[in-house]
Amino acid sequence: MKTRESGMPDESTWSEFFDPVDVLQRLGFDARAKTIVEFGCGYGTFTIPAATFGGLVVALDIDPEMVSLVSAKTSALGLSHVRPQVRDFVELGTGLPEATVDYAMLFNILHAQEAPAMLREAWRVLAHGGILAIMHWNFDSKTPRGPSMTIRPKPERLQIMAMDAGFQPASPLIDLPPYHYGFILRKVARYAGETLTPGVTP
Repeated sequence: MKTRESGMPDESTWSEFFDPVDVLQRLGFDARAKTIVEFGCGYGTFTIPAATFGGLVVALDIDPEMVSLVSAKTSALGLSHVRPQVRDFVELGTGLPEATVDYAMLFNILHAQEAPAMLREAWRVLAHGGILAIMHWNFDSKTPRGPSMTIRPKPERLQIMAMDAGFQPASPLIDLPPYHYGFILRKVARYAGETLTPGVTP
């Protein structure tokens, strides 16, 4: 299932919107992360920078063309620890075992109607103490791209949804100029006494 308003601009235009390494650093990416999952890898804008740190990167996308492109890029760079996969993670989940991921990326995707389900799946696969990084377009109609304002989430709404899924905020709102904002959140136990597999040390 494709999310609503899921179209991508051409790659050259898309690349103008981000400094991927800076975004990852500001969103708490840690080189100690052994397993990373990206929900919607697109052109591999963040897949490839994350992979340069050496951890296994599971890059999921429903679009076979995007997955083929990322596969070709990572092969050319010798990044054999990247696993690009065609996957409808909205309908089927990630297919990853529970509590095995250290860092999860939900970038420019939580305007989807299925956002709560994606957040729950991120919580399921993350190890205790694992990081969820969220990025989205500013709630501003002047951005050159992004979903329509009627479905574009405000930062406070995304934070509430993530907390409802079991996450604990680990940062204030992070400005990601020129057009984005983000949050860092961590997986914590839902209730006293819950046993979770350890992940990256907070």
